[in-house]
Amino acid sequence: MSDQTQALDPDTAQLLASLERGLSQAAAGQGHTHTPEQITARKRGRPVGSTQASTKEPVKLRLDADVLAALRATGDGWQTRINEMLRASLRLAGKV
Repeated sequence: MSDQTQALDPDTAQLLASLERGLSQAAAGQGHTHTPEQITARKRGRPVGSTQASTKEPVKLRLDADVLAALRATGDGWQTRINEMLRASLRLAGKV
């Protein structure tokens, strides 16, 4: 490492050292470098098979304003909690 690298905070120094290693490997012909053709051939988005198939179906549901306000007031994840409440209700009714 150079004198300038040692004067930096440890995280920055580690990053610079890693970059220097990568550059030296690329100069020596080691490692993998993407060509412009490979970069443009890549499709946008996540790779196929990297996520689970969606098991939920979007629906439009009309709720009373006070009910919706109370549910939203419980914070993030309120839609998931609605789903859990509906599932519990269906279990009690013997429908699921």
